[in-house]
Amino acid sequence: QVTLVEFGGGLVQPGNSLILSCVASQRTVNTYAMGWFRQAPGKEREFLAAIGLNAGGTYYSPSAQGRFTITKDDKNTAYLRIDSLKPEDTAVYFCASGSAVSATADHYDSWGQGTLVTVSS
Repeated sequence: QVTLVEFGGGLVQPGNSLILSCVASQRTVNTYAMGWFRQAPGKEREFLAAIGLNAGGTYYSPSAQGRFTITKDDKNTAYLRIDSLKPEDTAVYFCASGSAVSATADHYDSWGQGTLVTVSS
């Protein structure tokens, strides 16, 4: 099982962009699918985006399409870029890894601890 650590959260003004990073410790992100989820206060964990093995394709939830971009480098880091941030994007953002892309949280076997993003002026 891999250890994942997210970076990049914080207080951001509406309209700005933010890039979150997810660093994997024991295996490279090019050998596993990576996903990003978020959980807002009082709400269930929500799938945002996933990227496949090696140079695999990207997949987005309908709500994330257009403002969210998932990428990964060729070593051990996956990224989530969020553009045009809105107050409703305020949430804890989690990355996860698994054997295949999925919008279902249970299909991922390793999770980071999450990073809090607060969108407020």
